[in-house]
Amino acid sequence: MQKFLPSLFFLLAFSNILLAQEKQITVEAVYKSEFRTEGMDALRSMKNGKQYTVLHIDRNTGLSSVDKYDYTTLKKVETIVNSSDLETVQRFSDYQFSADESKILLATDVESIYRHSTLAHYYVYDVKTKEVTKVADVKIQEPSLSPDGTKVAYVTDNNLFIFDIKSKETDQVTTDGEKNKIINGITDWVYEEEFAFVRAFAWNATGNKIAFLRFDETNVPQFSMDVYGSELYPTQETFKYPKAGEDNALVTLHMLDVRLNNISQVDLGKPYYIPRIKWMNDPNFLSVQTMNRHQNHLTLHSVNAKDNKVSILLEETDDAYVDTNDDLTFLADDSFIWPSEKDGYNHIYLYNQEGNLMNQITKGPWEVTKYYGYDQNEDRIYYQSTENGSINRGVYSVESDGGNKMALAADEGYNSADFSADFTYFIHTYSSATTPPIYTLHKAVSGKKIKEIKNNEKLLDKLKGYELSAKEFSTIQINGNELNMYTIKPKDFDPKKKYPLLMYQYSGPGSQSVVNQWLGYRDYWHQQLAAEGYVIACVDGRGTGFKGADFKKSTYLNLVKYETKDQIAAAKKLSDLPYIDENRTGIWGWSFGGHMATNSLLKGNEVFEMAIAVAPVTSWRFYDTIYTERFMRTPQENPGGYDENSPLNYPELLQGDYLLIHGSGDDNVHVQHSMRMAEALIQANKQFDWAIYPDKNHGIYGGNTRVHLFNKMTNFMHENLRDRKVEESKPEGGQSEMNRQQIKG
Repeated sequence: MQKFLPSLFFLLAFSNILLAQEKQITVEAVYKSEFRTEGMDALRSMKNGKQYTVLHIDRNTGLSSVDKYDYTTLKKVETIVNSSDLETVQRFSDYQFSADESKILLATDVESIYRHSTLAHYYVYDVKTKEVTKVADVKIQEPSLSPDGTKVAYVTDNNLFIFDIKSKETDQVTTDGEKNKIINGITDWVYEEEFAFVRAFAWNATGNKIAFLRFDETNVPQFSMDVYGSELYPTQETFKYPKAGEDNALVTLHMLDVRLNNISQVDLGKPYYIPRIKWMNDPNFLSVQTMNRHQNHLTLHSVNAKDNKVSILLEETDDAYVDTNDDLTFLADDSFIWPSEKDGYNHIYLYNQEGNLMNQITKGPWEVTKYYGYDQNEDRIYYQSTENGSINRGVYSVESDGGNKMALAADEGYNSADFSADFTYFIHTYSSATTPPIYTLHKAVSGKKIKEIKNNEKLLDKLKGYELSAKEFSTIQINGNELNMYTIKPKDFDPKKKYPLLMYQYSGPGSQSVVNQWLGYRDYWHQQLAAEGYVIACVDGRGTGFKGADFKKSTYLNLVKYETKDQIAAAKKLSDLPYIDENRTGIWGWSFGGHMATNSLLKGNEVFEMAIAVAPVTSWRFYDTIYTERFMRTPQENPGGYDENSPLNYPELLQGDYLLIHGSGDDNVHVQHSMRMAEALIQANKQFDWAIYPDKNHGIYGGNTRVHLFNKMTNFMHENLRDRKVEESKPEGGQSEMNRQQIKG
């Protein structure tokens, strides 16, 4: 096996980048995508395993095409469809093959609803006849081609429909769909956000059955938010949003016989959640995952679609919670692969058709982070894991009995893979903190590199003219734990000088901010700040992921309590460094990280002089059921866990400078969080700065929004951290420089 190593070119190029100081990164350049990396958009393997398709969109003309490539030569074989050849479709932004690859579903005019859901016009393209057929005159959701490519099932107005491509006739399957009341075939808001799926229906392998979920939202409390727009009067967006402790939708499973147009309900024993449904290879059997409200008891069911008889395949329980994922995979005989944390780390297990454990395939003090699939001919299971360090990812294969493990792409950094349908090849993506993504073709069995497909040499060449600093990875001992950390220092760093410290974190359960991969948008902004005189640090504290279940679940019932303690302790320890000015320490974060930044500034008021909270949670009582109760149980069961860590209850602790930012159209973390925080600070007579971005959602973007946002944060930090006059007393009851030194000493 030949390991993939970053070329000497990239190592030398990055060294040159570090030496160059001609230009400085700016927010404007970052959010105008001047440092965008090249990728391989919407890559999908063909059934034959010898070829793959890629979506190409010409940014100049707007034309779209689906092009077929050969794995061995990497040369384009043909253009399967090009929008320039279609009279009715000027461009498309996504595509989906039918199971037999005779039809392609093309998406146009896509508009977002929430995080994952969209509305769009869809067309069916016949690969052989080149005929184009519009599925519906209105925009629809989650269309899915039948396995034989003759029909399209989709949802509109909360009802399930089936479109016959040949006859162009549409059958309405359900009729009771109603906004904010009944949903058929797609998920409600909280399932979409927290269980991360929208399409709640699925064809079986022969196309004669469709299983779908029905959501009854009648008793779910309704949330409304103003949409200011540009008209004379604002409007209101209303939707059902179950906050912690409130009623969820009643979810039921139904089976449609497509030929008879008959719907029957499957009795699952009134489960609280149904987070996944998936057909087995046998078209008569459906797998269904259900969970209790505490999400610490997951049951995998088998449903016989002939008579709707239900049996249990396996059950998972945990003292805290059981995670859901999409890695359940049925092998040819419907034995199945199942991931579990039951030995303390996420690993792969093999079960037979009856749900009896055959063996644990992977094991060790590391985490399987992605399951790629099983090659039955070679008896090889392919997966990604943290075996090469928790901040890295490697690609491996192993036999189904756990033997003969091979590292296919495991050099230090972030390795991922996209396998051909028959597991002959994989396209390897590699990046690290010093190397932007490189795409190479490899043999799956051996991992041998065949050739390079694409790299980002142009980006590296462009970055030679900019001032960049190295991201230094290390660990730090905090509260009895060895925590992962990175730091970024100014390029002209002088250890005899004193620098302001800015800490960044997210800290949510199972998350990871300290990871060895190429720069994201916020990394570029941190580079700008380093060039302007800051030391940047990021520490993944307790509750973050990829270091075992105990570490991740140590914050159970007390979200942000221990995470905040870790950030405060890390700031204290970093302040002891001779080149850190202990009187200029700041912290910032977004969403969960905004909650953390707020808590750190308040509870760590002797450590932090400044904090920026973007779209923060300020009370878990205001957040949704599935996420919050997974980690906290309900407010009725755990009132102390909710209130003792909510900054709404101790605004009087504010002594530093605080910037609070939110989008008024945030459907996820409602602007209510920041409004209540502002009111608490006002009543405590504490001065603060804030900004509300009209009609912007949780991502706060669109037009010049991100440029304005990050420039605002930059200016706030310069004024209150970098350029802060430490000899002055802090306003609003803040401590003098002498008092602060006594506390830190």
